[in-house]
Amino acid sequence: MLSRYYPGENEVNAGLEGLKELPAETTDGYRMPLWVNTGLITDVARSLDRGAEGIGLYRTEIPFMIRDFFPSEQDQMETYRKQLEAFAPRPVTMRTLDIGGDKPLPYFPIEEDNPFLGWRGIRVTLDHPEIFLVQIRAMLRAAEGLNNLRIMLPMVTSVHEVDESTKLIAQAVEELREEGHVINQPLIGVMVEVPAAVYQVRRFARRVDFISVGSNDLTQYLLAVDRNNPRVASLYVPYHPAVLKALQFIVHEAHKENVSVSICGEMAADPGGAILLMAMGYDVLSMNATNLPKVKFALRGISFDRARELLNQIIVMDDVDKIHMTLRNALKELGLGQLTRPTIPD
Repeated sequence: MLSRYYPGENEVNAGLEGLKELPAETTDGYRMPLWVNTGLITDVARSLDRGAEGIGLYRTEIPFMIRDFFPSEQDQMETYRKQLEAFAPRPVTMRTLDIGGDKPLPYFPIEEDNPFLGWRGIRVTLDHPEIFLVQIRAMLRAAEGLNNLRIMLPMVTSVHEVDESTKLIAQAVEELREEGHVINQPLIGVMVEVPAAVYQVRRFARRVDFISVGSNDLTQYLLAVDRNNPRVASLYVPYHPAVLKALQFIVHEAHKENVSVSICGEMAADPGGAILLMAMGYDVLSMNATNLPKVKFALRGISFDRARELLNQIIVMDDVDKIHMTLRNALKELGLGQLTRPTIPD
């Protein structure tokens, strides 16, 4: 979906064309890697055209959702290979099957009164290890000779889930090696999307190679707000003080274990949000390809020191409207006023 146009956006867009080959580097030389979220192969060309440096979230459930039956290992392998080849040698982070909640499969129905608190993400695939193993084997085969695969586990709430998943991944690696494939051990990470995971980040970090924050679901669960419910959608506020505090806590805890932290969600796709996340210390921002140039434009228009000052000013605020106003005013002062209105994520 294209972003909504607003006064001044044409002027901004005209200045974005030349940014593709330039890094997202602040005025005082701080470099911020910008990756993209993808789901279909059609996303790839657009992402590369916008200067993406990697894939921070490949939604593997989308190829499952457009079929009438579970894709075979070979079908999955061929689909994943296209993503990995297109971005090689850049990293590609593949999230294991994340169904349930608002992502049902018509041929694998899950009937629940409260699906967002039910059987979804890693809970489904650990209950059905045959589904998980087929998908992991397909990913590993697809990455053979490319070695740019990162595997990410969704909706994790306990170290037991991490341990069980890594054992199954190790099993798949060993099986394929015995079959004659040349398989390298992929990087493995977990998504922090629920409050339980926030307070176990250091425990997770000791077991995995990277942490990735799913800010959309994390915001939803922290605020107990279904963002798709019109009655309460106005309460879904990414800049809520509790959300900002949680995001800062996560990155600090992971860095205590020297583990990198990325974030994939709408907040990273918002220029103001990207500035705050950079100041918090996030190592990678991942977003839809549509917003990547605007985020790069914003980060190149501010110093890291100014971003830290802005974060320190905002993190102690307890009023969402005041936070929004402070962020808008700061962007205007930096000459980035055209970026202060939100865009519609694709």
